[in-house]
Amino acid sequence: MLKHTLLLPLLFVGLFLNAQTTVVDIVVGSDDHNTLEAAVLAAELADDLSGDGPFTLFAPTDAAFTALPAGTVETLLADPTGDLADILLYHALGAEVLSTSLVAEQTVTMLNGDEATVTVVDNTVMINGVATVISADLTADNGVVHVIDAVLLPPADVETNTVADIIAGSTDHFVLNAVLDSTGLDEVLAGEGPFTVFAPVDAAFDQIPPFVLLDLLTNNEALTEILTYHVANGNVPSGDLVDGQTITTVNGEDVTVSIMGTTVMINNATVIVADLVADNGVVHVIDVVLNPPAPAPSTVVDIIVNSPDHNLLELAVGAAGLVDALSGEGPFTVFAPTDAAIGALVASLDITADELLALEGLGDILKYHVVGGSALSTDLSDGQILTSLQGGELEISIDMGVMVNDANVIVADLVAENGVVHVIDAVLSLPSGVDHVQLTDLFNVYPNPTVDAIRWNGVQVDRLQIVDAQGRTRIETSNPANSIDLSSLEAGMFYLVIEADGQRAVKSVLKH
Repeated sequence: MLKHTLLLPLLFVGLFLNAQTTVVDIVVGSDDHNTLEAAVLAAELADDLSGDGPFTLFAPTDAAFTALPAGTVETLLADPTGDLADILLYHALGAEVLSTSLVAEQTVTMLNGDEATVTVVDNTVMINGVATVISADLTADNGVVHVIDAVLLPPADVETNTVADIIAGSTDHFVLNAVLDSTGLDEVLAGEGPFTVFAPVDAAFDQIPPFVLLDLLTNNEALTEILTYHVANGNVPSGDLVDGQTITTVNGEDVTVSIMGTTVMINNATVIVADLVADNGVVHVIDVVLNPPAPAPSTVVDIIVNSPDHNLLELAVGAAGLVDALSGEGPFTVFAPTDAAIGALVASLDITADELLALEGLGDILKYHVVGGSALSTDLSDGQILTSLQGGELEISIDMGVMVNDANVIVADLVAENGVVHVIDAVLSLPSGVDHVQLTDLFNVYPNPTVDAIRWNGVQVDRLQIVDAQGRTRIETSNPANSIDLSSLEAGMFYLVIEADGQRAVKSVLKH
């Protein structure tokens, strides 16, 4: 019986020695941390800091809390799970960091998410330059405690004043703020910048037809395209704007500045409030939603089709079977006669428009208006000779304006992805000695389309050229037999330029 009685105290000692200690236990067992203990319990952090950890706790003494301005502790205890919890978590790290692991200067992230700076000078460790570690490396099973002589206060939240904040705080920009939020651009405009924002008011969006606006609001890609056309990189106050200036937007397209007296316009929008300055740029309020320029049409055919002045030319291109060819890769330069020009030709020939469209040589007439390659007006020079897809030559004259043969260029540089269109005021006449009505009757080619070779009727050909859609001669031969092998050519549209009996004919051939 005595033996068992003696063993009981030893058993209790063994249980005590095996108990797990926490950083909270160190605080609770300290005579210098009564206020910290009360604060941790009030903030309901005792269980969290008693968890597995590991933690590093910088523990301010009672004297450190006493040094705070009068009433501070009481105020914090009145909201224990708010500001008090945030301050206490600013004293803890989610890792065990012994004093021997601290370096001369390092930045650490506390459990509340804010950063603190640790410095070590002559073996003295300080936190944020205000709190000194006066007792280090009090170890527990779930971390370590360093005693400090001051209470650490998290950095105050810095109020921002970004261009996004200006828009969000404006009573005239509810729609703009909403669409910026829906596209995620509000976060971009809250970034470092700098940005210049041309901000349309709510009334500007009211000017957009409801069905158009509805489509826009349900298409984030199109909406983003428009919104980024209202933003430029860089800080451009009104004092830096000059008349005629162009500003490249984030969209990639330019806006144009116009200044008349005290009125400043961006494209067709008036600046009604200027220079709302933010930390990351400037906002200018405008009265109209800016529309980015439409992308270039895909093909020269699209330009013709979409032009109100080229209805007859559109019909002619279709009647001649040239739509696919001129919709190809190109590039092409098209000298496009207007409806008025084609109407004048019809009247001079005393035929109807339908009779013109039925001419067997219509394709040759049209191909005489097309050049392989993309020649902008700035690429043209006086006296320049261009070779058309028909094979005839075009002469460029430049004086007060640009002329092609005897036709004036009245609108230049309508750019498509596969070339350029110049509008002219007359139909170009085929070179003298070429009768477009007889050209097609001269010979027939077959099969068309073809896979490898083409043949023609018994006409004796003096010279033959195969020209691709870019106007490049791919095959050339003299006195050929009545067939030619095209197997060396890739699939696509090609033109046969044939000379026989002093005449020239052009036939289009599609190779599969």
